[in-house]
Amino acid sequence: MIFDTCFIIDLMNNDTDAVAKLHELIKSDEPQLVTAVTIYELFSGMTKSNKPEGEKNKIMKVLNGQVILALDNDSAQKAGEIDGTLIKEGKMVDPIDILIAGITLTKKEKLLTRNIRDFSKVKGIELESY
Repeated sequence: MIFDTCFIIDLMNNDTDAVAKLHELIKSDEPQLVTAVTIYELFSGMTKSNKPEGEKNKIMKVLNGQVILALDNDSAQKAGEIDGTLIKEGKMVDPIDILIAGITLTKKEKLLTRNIRDFSKVKGIELESY
């Protein structure tokens, strides 16, 4: 299962629902995956923070042991197709979320997110919330 950025941030903030979901996934031996796009988002936010070193420590703690999925050629192509389709349909989704969706669909994984509203616009994506 791919963890969306909002899930990682919730873990960093010790959100009880996110922590409970993580424990559930660990018990079920569900793969824990994070995209390089999420790392980009996390470090962008860290840099804007008033306490970047503290934020970096929280990021590194949560990412420890996670498998990182790259935005490869196939994922980028899929993301481009998603973006073009949504634009033609008059639906707007943050380009960062489209990149994550491209990786998720290419890797044939589920996406764990609270952002159901935006990701549900992407055809074929499997979503799970917490």
